[in-house]
Amino acid sequence: MKSEDSVLAAIAGYVDTLSFVALFGLFTAHVTGNFVLIGAEAAGFGQGVFMKLMAFPAFVAGVAVSSLLVKSLEPATSSRSACLLYAVQAALMLAFCLAGVGVSPVVHSDSTPVIICGMVGAAAMGVQNAHGRLVVRPGVPNTVMTGNVTQAVLDVIEIISPATPSDAKAVSRTRLGKMLPTIVAFAAGAIIGALAYRHAGFWALLVPFAVLVWLAFNARGGVETEAHATTSATAANARK
Repeated sequence: MKSEDSVLAAIAGYVDTLSFVALFGLFTAHVTGNFVLIGAEAAGFGQGVFMKLMAFPAFVAGVAVSSLLVKSLEPATSSRSACLLYAVQAALMLAFCLAGVGVSPVVHSDSTPVIICGMVGAAAMGVQNAHGRLVVRPGVPNTVMTGNVTQAVLDVIEIISPATPSDAKAVSRTRLGKMLPTIVAFAAGAIIGALAYRHAGFWALLVPFAVLVWLAFNARGGVETEAHATTSATAANARK
């Protein structure tokens, strides 16, 4: 799907911002950001340090399980892998939603149910981070925008520089065209995620859950197309 990275970037921005607002500054998609917050809280700024520590192994578990599941597929085509990972992430997102509703209103960051809620969210976004590495397809990173923004700025400089050769400018324009929609989608998702939490609480996570289910069904269509192509190729070879 052409807009897949933009959709995933919007989900990452949405969920990361919602968890940050709802769970004492917890990052679920950009898990390394939690190390900054842990350092700040060690000096007496903020709260929820244990939840942020526990988010890391949960994130790692999401990545590891994703890898094991993809390796277990036979054959492990891109569409089958994507379909499976979308389904797993959707299930975890629904669990994150229900866990959040169950602990609302969130008052104590050191409460065991609240910590578990944050861990489920981190695991869900661990799956999405792993997806970009495990499923082979053209695309750009969709969970962390630092690299994308850096590359976009460099491409703009290349495009406007009179010293840049025309062929290099063409490459920069093409790359920028891929980066910008993802950056905008992430930013839009972040804004909408915060607003959605304000008005719907953790029930707002049903939105990314529904989108992930739709992506899983869309990927399933690709599985059927690949199966049909394989059958056709086998029949053609048999006729030879």
